[in-house]
Amino acid sequence: MNIIIWLVVGGLIGWVASMLMGTDGRQGVFLNIVVGIVGAFLGGWLFGGAFSTSTINEGNLSLSGIMVSLVGAIILIAALKLLRGRT
Repeated sequence: MNIIIWLVVGGLIGWVASMLMGTDGRQGVFLNIVVGIVGAFLGGWLFGGAFSTSTINEGNLSLSGIMVSLVGAIILIAALKLLRGRT
């Protein structure tokens, strides 16, 4: 059951991040899930210690865990856009 919640919340985080970054039309459901999950890892690695919180990948469905995961997903999309040369 935990993996289903993980996929749903990861997908929602990826979808919100893609909407905020203007890439929503180019991403499907699968890519939103991947962005959400990888972004959660990135956010936890970058900000988890600074804010003393864990991410959705560590089973934390608190607001701080979701926000750190969302920031990580936004950073991931921004880095991919930078590497692709899109502004």
